[in-house]
Amino acid sequence: MLTRTGSRERRSALARYSETMGELALRRHTELAMTAAKAESDLANRAKSALLGTMSHELRTPLNAIIGFADLIQTLKPGEEAAAKSIDYAGYIGDAGRHLLEVVSDILDMSKIESGAFTLDRRPCSIAKLIEECLPLVAKRIGDKHQILEPRIQPRMPRLALDGRRIKQILINLLSNASKFTPERGRILLVARGNKDGGVTVCVVDSGVGMSQDDIAIALSPFGQVQSHLSRTQEGTGLGLPIALGLAREHGGDLYLESEPGVGTTAVLTLPGPGGAVARGGGGERRRPRKAAHSAKEIAT
Repeated sequence: MLTRTGSRERRSALARYSETMGELALRRHTELAMTAAKAESDLANRAKSALLGTMSHELRTPLNAIIGFADLIQTLKPGEEAAAKSIDYAGYIGDAGRHLLEVVSDILDMSKIESGAFTLDRRPCSIAKLIEECLPLVAKRIGDKHQILEPRIQPRMPRLALDGRRIKQILINLLSNASKFTPERGRILLVARGNKDGGVTVCVVDSGVGMSQDDIAIALSPFGQVQSHLSRTQEGTGLGLPIALGLAREHGGDLYLESEPGVGTTAVLTLPGPGGAVARGGGGERRRPRKAAHSAKEIAT
């Protein structure tokens, strides 16, 4: 039979045990929170360093070209030769200025998408016509590398309420990337088909260097740079694919990549039919990609 003193001692021991366990749990929770905070801080610092490194190069290069050629023009003596050189130098300055404008525009677009402040100018558009308008804009890049671009556009494609300029921005980015990371005399296939829901699927398939799953995650993250024996020599801020992904999702669609190192990459853009768009409050979230009505392998055959 327990005495009153023994009962109090037992309750006191249980209380001390509970307090100790509570302190240990709180300490463990605090340690985990501190570890998570440190990991997040390290990740943010790495992202900041990557951003500064990329922007330093992408901004300094065209600015140096603008300043350098402007200084050369000032040193030229009047004459026919000086006039001819001035025209050439002015062309270089214009190219550098346009590149600089593209970099700044990409940064602003990415910022708006991630903050949810991006707005679309939707109008009825023909996907087939938008694709046809994009092809001449990438023809020189593809021609310089003697690559083959084969468009396969399904007849009587549906018209959708889209921001035509932004859809062209996505398509040009996908085609430019396909050309950039495909060796000379490689093959690029563009396929566009209607979906059962009245939407559209557009695939860009290349025979380039390809990527692993980890590389795909990097390529779709802002300022991500996938390092390969071809991509190390390529210019870019690493914003093209993240912006394309954000623009696709702003339309209620999606963009996902299928790739294998040494085989090539397939970029799949899905756009929903009327009433299929998903209203979203922000452009920064990531979700599982919506599969297209046709698989990439099926479309490419």
